[in-house]
Amino acid sequence: MRINITARRFKLSEEIKDFAETEVQRLKKYHQDILDVEIILSWEKNDRIAEINLAVQGNKLTGHERSEEMKKSIVLTVDKLEKQMRRFKDKKQKFEHKTINSVISEVEA
Repeated sequence: MRINITARRFKLSEEIKDFAETEVQRLKKYHQDILDVEIILSWEKNDRIAEINLAVQGNKLTGHERSEEMKKSIVLTVDKLEKQMRRFKDKKQKFEHKTINSVISEVEA
């Protein structure tokens, strides 16, 4: 998994960078084949914005969140992506199960 971090309108500290990378690692438990992760952190007046884009097996998942603290924005964004990853995984498993059942029924017929 390649992780690319971009900071807009502020200088990225090593602490925030490490925090973002460890938070994104939580997503590996939902899908092992995450190819690319792009983390975009930006600063607007009183808001800290985190946007994370994932490339997973030909699909793109995106989450973004805005709050008063950068770490909080990162955690909220990763939480959103966890929900998306769960739905993606469930959808994929249902499709595979449905396909396998249709093949088995054709063989039995």
